Formats: sequence, structure tokens, C-alpha cells
Amino acid sequence: MKLKCIAVLTLMFIAGAVAHAELQQPLPVAVFDFESKDENVRDLGSKIATLVNVNLSADPNLITVERAELEKALGEQELGLSGTVSPDSAAKVGHLTGAKVLVTGRVFKTDSELFIVAKIIGTETSRVYGELVKGGVNASISDLSESLAKKIAADVTQKGDTLVAKVETREDRVAKIKKGLGDKKLPVVSVKITEQHFGQHVIDPAAQTELSLILQQCGFALADDHSTNQPAIEITGEAFSEFGMRKGNLQSCRARIEIKARDVAGGKILFVDRQTSVAVDLAEHVAAKTALQNGADELAERLLPKLAP
Repeated sequence: MKLKCIAVLTLMFIAGAVAHAELQQPLPVAVFDFESKDENVRDLGSKIATLVNVNLSADPNLITVERAELEKALGEQELGLSGTVSPDSAAKVGHLTGAKVLVTGRVFKTDSELFIVAKIIGTETSRVYGELVKGGVNASISDLSESLAKKIAADVTQKGDTLVAKVETREDRVAKIKKGLGDKKLPVVSVKITEQHFGQHVIDPAAQTELSLILQQCGFALADDHSTNQPAIEITGEAFSEFGMRKGNLQSCRARIEIKARDVAGGKILFVDRQTSVAVDLAEHVAAKTALQNGADELAERLLPKLAP
């Protein structure tokens, strides 16, 4: 009985340690320019966003999306680095940048005070929290931004479970795909996704491997250049991963996958999509592979139902 109790307590300790480790994984946060339309604060919106971003980047529980990368990711979209980002557009921004939390807001002055109001938006849940700091009209922007960043960091850390959607396990995702496919006749599929990390071609591409594995687990027959079966559908694409930043012993990597599925016989494009993902690990290349794997998992959930209408 004593040994049984020890075993149970050991399992509980391990489970708790795993859960704690998962909770401690830094969350990706993107900071947009604060709205500053009033003439007397017109030049402060971008400056405050930059200062808040710098202060948040020092928090070990957060990973900030570099503003240059954020602007690049949104450059061809109707969304810019403005304070007009809303809960309705948050999901799209998160999809493009990999950010789980967006920070934006407004700065304005009254006759005697300067106010900075922040909105903290979950890209997956659309949950919004607000924070406020204020000071005299001549108050230090640096001090106010630092104070606001501390409040934002506390909100993201303490309320992360409401800002970020509950993590769906890989097994749950595969089970859901299989259930959706039901008894449909599944075609033979080939998958070829080239992959790069730091400009180098990668052996055993993670995105291709993960997508192929899910296809196989869901009942699809796979074909490659050496197969006797000819594929009815070809899935092709490109993927890349890159180092994000280091937080203590943890390293983050960002990845993006772009794929399309084509009907071989008729040449019709059946599906085109892309996915951005972020992962954290002790080793850089493991984080890069995991980010690509996570992206492939999310793409598979949207792709596979399109292959068996």
C-alpha cells in the first residue's frame, strides 16, 4: 500500500511538473502602435509602442514579435502597425504573425494629465483586457511605458488561460479529422514540401514528415517517386523556420508553411493555405522542427477534409 501511494504521488509530481513547464512556456506577443490622433500627442503612439515592446521583451514569460518582422508580415495586408487593430481582426493577425496576444491602445492628454490606455487581445479567444497609466502632462514617457508594460505582462501571465485557446493535443486533432472523414473513399496522395532553416536545406523535413504521418494515420495511401501507385492528389509547398530569440535557457523559433493540393488528372487546385507557428525548446533546431510540426498539424485539420469531398 505504501509503495502504491508513493507511485501515485510520483505520478502526480511528474504531471504537475509537466503542466508547470507548459504554463511557463513564453507566450508570443505583438505590440502595435498606440493610437495618437490628437495634435498634442501625435508623435507619441509609435514611441510608446516601442518602449512597451522593449520592456515586455525583458519578461522571461513573454516573447515579443520584432516590430520589423511584424511590419513585414502585415506589409501586404490591409492591417498595419496601427492602434486600430480590433478583436475581430486579431485572429487574422495571429495567423499571419504567430502572436497569441496583441497589445495596442491609445494615448491622449487632458488639460492636466497624460493618459495611456492599453488593450490586451487574445488572438485565439478574442478576449480583451484593459490597462491604464497616467501622469502629469510633462510626465516621463519612459516611466509610464515601463509601468504599463509591467501591468500588461502581469495580465498576460495571470490571465493567459483566457487569452489563449485550450491546447488541442495532436491525438485529439487526428481523431477529429478521422471522425470528419468517416467512411469516405480516400485518394492516394503524395507530399513534397521543401524546407529551409537559416537558408540551409534540411534533411528529413519536419513539415512534410508530420503531414505525411497524419495523412497515413487518417487512412490515406501515400505515394512518392519510388511508388508503383500513382497519386491522385499532389501536395506541394515550401516551409522555412528561423531563430526568434533566447529567454534564459529557452530558445524560440518561428516557422511558416505554404502548401497547395492539386488534382493530378484534371490539374485543378483543390486547396491553398499557409500557417505561421512558434515553438520554444532548449535546443534551437528542435524548436524549429516543433514549430514546423505544429504548423503542419494545424494545416492538416483544414486540408484533409478537402481531399475527400
